[in-house]
Amino acid sequence: MPLPDPTSPRKPLHRRTIDIRGWKRDDGLYDIEGHLLDRKEVDFKLASGVRAPGEPIHSMWLRITVDAKLHIVDAAASTDAMPYENECDRITPDYRKLVGLAIRPGYTQRVKELLGSVRGCTHLTELAGSLATAAFQTLAGQGLQDPERKPFQIDQCHALAADAAVVARYYPRWYRGTETIAPAAEPDHH
Repeated sequence: MPLPDPTSPRKPLHRRTIDIRGWKRDDGLYDIEGHLLDRKEVDFKLASGVRAPGEPIHSMWLRITVDAKLHIVDAAASTDAMPYENECDRITPDYRKLVGLAIRPGYTQRVKELLGSVRGCTHLTELAGSLATAAFQTLAGQGLQDPERKPFQIDQCHALAADAAVVARYYPRWYRGTETIAPAAEPDHH
């Protein structure tokens, strides 16, 4: 369902594209790679000079390599376009600090502690959060979920609250609501 039409005429000024992809590697690990690209639709004056329409303001890459338990075993960052040449990209080696973290509750806070504010790049640090979400999506359906453990997505959004109808239908074992709701024909999908 698309957004409703705008209520006023408008002209484009800025475009941010975030592309995230996940791969299964031959060694059994998973690469999650993200690219953030910012472009202006008009001449854009920076302290370091003017960027023409369509010329990247930011072009930044971040890759994490995770194991089946979502432990980060490798990380790499790269900055191809930045507002301040040879300055912004000096922080990219610090994104190796992601190695050793596990993607689970507390991950985002830990990333901010390690790479937030002046300890990192705002855009790469934001991308680190998006890569974590994409890691879950990449590993989904890989048969890695332990059927004896509550699926990670329960209680992570309103539709999947433990007392929600969706949980009653598709994850009846983990349902904590008071209403009686018939389970789906094939419940407990992981």
